Amino acid sequence: MDTQTASLLLRRARPCLLAFAAYVVTLVVSLRMLAHGVEGRAAELAVSLSPVIPVIALCVCIVRLIRGMDEMQRTVQLEALSLSFAATALVTFSYGFLENIGFPKLSLFIVLPLMCSFWALGTFVAQWRYR
Repeated sequence: MDTQTASLLLRRARPCLLAFAAYVVTLVVSLRMLAHGVEGRAAELAVSLSPVIPVIALCVCIVRLIRGMDEMQRTVQLEALSLSFAATALVTFSYGFLENIGFPKLSLFIVLPLMCSFWALGTFVAQWRYR
């Protein structure tokens, strides 16, 4: 990747990075507010779900980022996301069976980091394959 392409990618990724930063800030603030107690069920629900708003923005940014890619990079991302989907399904499905024999129950919060990790791995593998 040349310097001009890297600069363009960084410029297009900036909104995604800002949305992710907003998510982190919103998450920390909401967790602290919930730890200190929030009065009223409606307020508790609103505070608890507030991190979803920047996640929606992040999803929109990712879609825009992929739409701005050329066909080759879209192919790489499709392969990476396919690997991520399949690997996440395999891991979570397998672990569900292990829970039946006494393994600790895991929160659904583990799924997104797992998917993102497999997506990154899939991107690396697909880019290496098409080099």
